[in-house]
Amino acid sequence: MIAGTSSGVGKTTLTIGIMAALKKRNLVVQGFKCGPDYIDPSYHTAVTKRVSRNIDSWMLSREVIRDIVERSGRDADISIIEGVMGYFDGKSPLENTGSAAEIAVITESPVLLVVDCSGMARSAAAIVKGFQTLHEPSQIVGVIANRVGSEGHFNIVKTAIEQECKIPVIGYMKKNNDLHLPSRHLGLIPAIERGELDSYFDSLAQEVEKTIDLNRLLSISETNNLQEVENSIFHEDPKVNVIIAVAKDAAFNFYYEENIQLLKSRGAEIQYFSPLANEPVPEDADGLYIGGGFPEEFAEQLANNEVSKQSIKELIENGLPTVAECGGFMYLTKSIQSTEGISYPMVGIIDGNVMMQPKLAALGYREIVGVNNNFLMGEGEAAKGHEFHYSTFIPNTEQVPAYVLKSRFGQKQDGCVVHSLIAGYVHFHFASNPKLIDNWLNACLKYQQQKRK
Repeated sequence: MIAGTSSGVGKTTLTIGIMAALKKRNLVVQGFKCGPDYIDPSYHTAVTKRVSRNIDSWMLSREVIRDIVERSGRDADISIIEGVMGYFDGKSPLENTGSAAEIAVITESPVLLVVDCSGMARSAAAIVKGFQTLHEPSQIVGVIANRVGSEGHFNIVKTAIEQECKIPVIGYMKKNNDLHLPSRHLGLIPAIERGELDSYFDSLAQEVEKTIDLNRLLSISETNNLQEVENSIFHEDPKVNVIIAVAKDAAFNFYYEENIQLLKSRGAEIQYFSPLANEPVPEDADGLYIGGGFPEEFAEQLANNEVSKQSIKELIENGLPTVAECGGFMYLTKSIQSTEGISYPMVGIIDGNVMMQPKLAALGYREIVGVNNNFLMGEGEAAKGHEFHYSTFIPNTEQVPAYVLKSRFGQKQDGCVVHSLIAGYVHFHFASNPKLIDNWLNACLKYQQQKRK
C-alpha cells in the first residue's frame, strides 16, 4: 500500500509513477484504490492496462475486501493499493473504520508512508513515529520522502527517520519537478482514453526510477498471498440467462468493477453501448444500467442524439428494468441546465430538471434502505453506496421515492421509481448486498419472458 500522512501529500502521483516504472520492467501490476473514488482507479487502469478495483471497508465487509484483492491480484506480479486521505482518516475520528489503515490490516499489506518533507529535517521522524505508534499493528514498513529540496535534504530526512523509526526510507521525489498530477477537471477521463497522458506517465516513471529504490520496494512487497475466500460472492453461479445493456463512453464511465462482475457471475451477459455515439440500447437487452459520469460536459451532444434518447425512453416505458446512478439519473430527466444557464433537453423519462452548481452539492457515504417494494430493493432491504455531485434535481411533480438515504446528516427519502426505472444520485456498491443483483436479474428474466409472449 502507498499511503499518505494527509490528502494532497502526493500519494496518487507516486502510486501511478511506481506503477508505470514497474510496468516498464514488464511486471504485471494490479491496482486498487481505498475508498469510493472513480478518478484515481482510472489513472491506475490507464497505466497498468488492468482494471483497478475500489476497496472500501465501510461499504464492504472484511471478507469481500479480501476476496476482491485475492481474486484480482491472483495472476499479477504485484498488487498496489493506493490509500485515501491520511492513513488513519475514515468514517470516524475515534477509530479506523473506512481508513487506509484498516484496509492495510484486512489485506495484510505492507505500507509505504508518503511524507511531505518540505520545510523540515529531523521533525520528519516525529511524524513517522506518530503514525507508527498511534495504532498497532501499523503495517508501516518504509517511507518515501516527497517534496524534498535536494538530495542532501533527503539524506538528512532519511538519517533521522531510519535512526528513530527503525524502518527504511526507500527514496524521494523533489518538489517543483514539473510532474504534478494533471488537474482533475471533468475532461480527465476522455483525455486518459485518448492517450493524452501517456507521455506524462512515461516521464513520471523515469523520475521514479532515478530516486526510488524499486528493488527495495519489491523486496518489501514480498508477502504471503492472501488465502482464497470460501463462499466468494463472485463465484460463478449462473441463475439466469439475460442480457444487461450498459451505457459506457466518455459521458458515462463510473462503474464499480465488482458491480459488473456480480452481474456476470450470476449469468448476465454485458453488452456495452454509447449514448454519446447516438447508439440505441441493444435490441435484445433484458435490463439497462446507466452509471455515473459527466453528462453535463457533453450535454449539447447528448441532447442532439435522438436515437439513443428515444430508444432508452421507449424501453423504460415498456418495462425494461433499469438502474440509473448519478450521471445516468441526470441524463434521464427533462433537461440539464449548465452553470451558464443554458438548458439542454435530455431523455425526459423523469419529470424534473437538473441544474448544475458551481459548488459541490453532496458528498459522502450513504446507507440505502428500500421503500415501496420496487424491483431492485424490497421494503427494508439495505445496501451501501456513495454520493458525489455538483448538481441539484428540481422535480416538476411529486416523485415516488425508491429508497431512504441515511448519512451523518440524518435520513431522507430519495431516488425515484418511474415505470421500470430506479434512479437517483447515489452510486450503489452491490457487493455490499448482492441480493439486489438477484432482485434486478429476476426482474430482467420476467421482462425477457414477457417479450417472448
